[in-house]
Amino acid sequence: MIRLDALQSLLGRASAQGLPAVIWLAGDETLLVLEAADAVRRTARALDYTEREVLTVERGFRIESLLEHSQALSLFATRKLIELRFSGKPGKEIAESLAQALVDWPEDVRLLVTSPRLDRAAQASAWFGRIEACGIVVGIDEVSRSRLPEWLSQRLARQGQKADAETLRLIAERVEGNLLAADQEVRKLGLLMPQGALDARQVREAVMDVARWDAFDLVDAALAGDAARSLRCLQGLRSEGTAVPVVLWALADAVRSLDRVQQAMASGQSMATAMRAARIWGERERLVPNALRRLSSARLARMLRECARADRMTKGLEDGDDWQALESVALALAGAPVLDLP
Repeated sequence: MIRLDALQSLLGRASAQGLPAVIWLAGDETLLVLEAADAVRRTARALDYTEREVLTVERGFRIESLLEHSQALSLFATRKLIELRFSGKPGKEIAESLAQALVDWPEDVRLLVTSPRLDRAAQASAWFGRIEACGIVVGIDEVSRSRLPEWLSQRLARQGQKADAETLRLIAERVEGNLLAADQEVRKLGLLMPQGALDARQVREAVMDVARWDAFDLVDAALAGDAARSLRCLQGLRSEGTAVPVVLWALADAVRSLDRVQQAMASGQSMATAMRAARIWGERERLVPNALRRLSSARLARMLRECARADRMTKGLEDGDDWQALESVALALAGAPVLDLP
């Protein structure tokens, strides 16, 4: 699997080397997948793949349909680009059939596949290796919160604009978790303001608050020790109508994971081993060690009791504001002096 920036290099060499039989774009960031697919289409058109067909993998889809389309060229085109779109995780049967079909794929037909992110199990499967042998799979990562200001800076530079670090931070706060809207806000700045350095006051007035979060963003902010961002996330989730049990589950699961790691380390395990056993990986591997350094076992126990109290409130078994209880847990997880514990 290659990264998105490597795809640009590959497409740049396509005029001399041609396109591989299949290019598979796998990712959950809609904007980046759309832009990558557009780049593949432009390259295909430049190489005379002038006919294009789109197939969507839905319930009942069979690989025979794809094979029929790969064999049928119109009278007005000698090359064809077929797009195969997975709306959900590719099933094993269809993925294996696709890998088999690519073994004898026609030279005048190229396949562009788009799908959600492929998990570790998919990447370790036999069909994944066979598809990579016939073409390339591009893993399109989401733009993390830490990378968002840089991403915004690059987008502004494309339209001849730049902003200082504080202005980029402001924009990032208002568009976090909503990359499609982030791109629209950047384009709006290109229309409203001249090229060059942007005025921070004008940006504040122009950029809408279109940030979107999920419960895992809240947990990541709290684990990072960012109490202010944790509050923004929690308020955003509440205003969007997110169900309390969804947020509660994410917070409680994070606290339980920290507790398991802490107990495993107390029994002599290394932190790395304890985190693997607790199924902590990715960005969380960086956040958890710092969280554990500031959170005692007593505080973790108190947070779990507060989660249980929020659960009873949600079910009507105890009086109180369940969102207020969630706020207490999130702030405690971020290290704020709440819940009457040191």
